[in-house]
Amino acid sequence: MNEAQKGHDGEARDPVLIDLALQGGGSHGAFTWGVLDRLMDEPWLRIDGISGTSAGAMNAVVLASGYAADGPTGAKAALAAFWRRVADSARLSPIRRSPLDVILGRWTLDTSPFYLAFDLASRIFSPYDLNFAGSNPLRRVLAESVDFARVADCPIRLFVTATNVHTGRGRVFRNPELTPDVLLASACLPTLFHAVEIDGEPYWDGGYSGNPTITPLVRDCDSQDTLLVAVNPVERPGTPRSAREILDRLNEVSFNATLLKELRMIALLRQVADAGSSEGRKWAEMRIHLIASKVLAGLGASSKFNAEWDFLCMLRDEGRRAAEAFLADDSKNLGKRSSVDLDILLQNV
Repeated sequence: MNEAQKGHDGEARDPVLIDLALQGGGSHGAFTWGVLDRLMDEPWLRIDGISGTSAGAMNAVVLASGYAADGPTGAKAALAAFWRRVADSARLSPIRRSPLDVILGRWTLDTSPFYLAFDLASRIFSPYDLNFAGSNPLRRVLAESVDFARVADCPIRLFVTATNVHTGRGRVFRNPELTPDVLLASACLPTLFHAVEIDGEPYWDGGYSGNPTITPLVRDCDSQDTLLVAVNPVERPGTPRSAREILDRLNEVSFNATLLKELRMIALLRQVADAGSSEGRKWAEMRIHLIASKVLAGLGASSKFNAEWDFLCMLRDEGRRAAEAFLADDSKNLGKRSSVDLDILLQNV
């Protein structure tokens, strides 16, 4: 074991190798920014690999670009600059909160006339019917925020998932393969943007096939501890009844389905006497930890399109708070045991 290092609380901690699994979720990815910002303050945490989808993939690549340049300090600065650019790029967008929502202090866009018109149009027209739908303002933001040459050589292993439109299967892109197109493909909502072509194949949002994908963290990384930073709620009380509530919940369920399947496999392999192959044993030995917040569940799906700087900062601060709570309550489990009870996923199966 390497020499112990002091954590942010001043206590000596032995270094622990961890993986990160970062979900996508539009501007709610600023919550993940806050989590990563807080984790970068802990020198005893050593990141082996990061699997990310959509906004999670962008956070991962921006962090790696900054980390390759100047370690944790560079990673924190790169993430802050990236999200500042996201807010600046949306400053003139008509898709903003209505005056009523601003007065009431709500972050939702549910009463925004432009958002409602935009939402309705996306249900009637294909992005191929609209000339402007082929462009994505995040392309310029990524070009200004990421040094992809540094990412290719970064010691942190990256895994970005996008969904092949033809096959429906996820493709995982690794450090040397990462480009702006790969990140835009991983975040490509098919009702809003043209599919992104890579190597002659069209791709949509990676959330449909893995949000995020755990498999490469098991197969390609040495760490046995994965921190899942959750943006999309797995459970919600009550039954959705409005058309928007039903569609929003349907999207949450579908975007979490593959992740839950992988976590269920880990739980199942832990219960068998012989996990079989060496890969089976690696799955069974993976320890899972969760960083999440009930605040995100209360925001509503439309707020994922809200890129106001004050909103992003609120999410960042909530992410830092959630990471702080994890470090205080569950960091003692790192390197020893899961802090999430996965056996619950095997109930009623």
